[in-house]
Amino acid sequence: MSTIDPHEFRRVLGHFPTGVTVVTGMDGAEPAGLTIGSFTSVSLDPPLVGFLPGRTSTTWSAIESSGHFCVNVLGSAQGDTCWTFAKSSGDASRFDGLSWHTEATGAPVIDDSLAWIDCSIEQVIEMGDHWFVLGAVVALGATDGDPLLFFRGGLGTFGALS
Repeated sequence: MSTIDPHEFRRVLGHFPTGVTVVTGMDGAEPAGLTIGSFTSVSLDPPLVGFLPGRTSTTWSAIESSGHFCVNVLGSAQGDTCWTFAKSSGDASRFDGLSWHTEATGAPVIDDSLAWIDCSIEQVIEMGDHWFVLGAVVALGATDGDPLLFFRGGLGTFGALS
């Protein structure tokens, strides 16, 4: 039993800026996606990435059944996309008006994202109140631009240093 107050834990860890991603996949014939800040590179050889959706996420469970996902790294102009996919509703209406296409796995790649990483699911491990999802990278791409960052409850950006 932890003696750490959950509100204080969230407040303190909010001081660590994170990139903002939208993890997408297919729920049958419908696109699905959710905002994720807990994304990381895991291994170069083989190329592996990971992220941590909440265990109660119905969107993640819908994506998981497809066996594939795509991590869309959001750019500085995609704040609205971040908040749209952060809603608890997991229906395909999140994609209304959003331009996207598919690559190797068939998972949605959000157009104008700063980068995308298309993956097959390698392993899903229960970690507290989240899942750790390990993905094998199948295809990826990136463009120039500034990232969207989450810091102390809000969104911002970081201009690349020269």
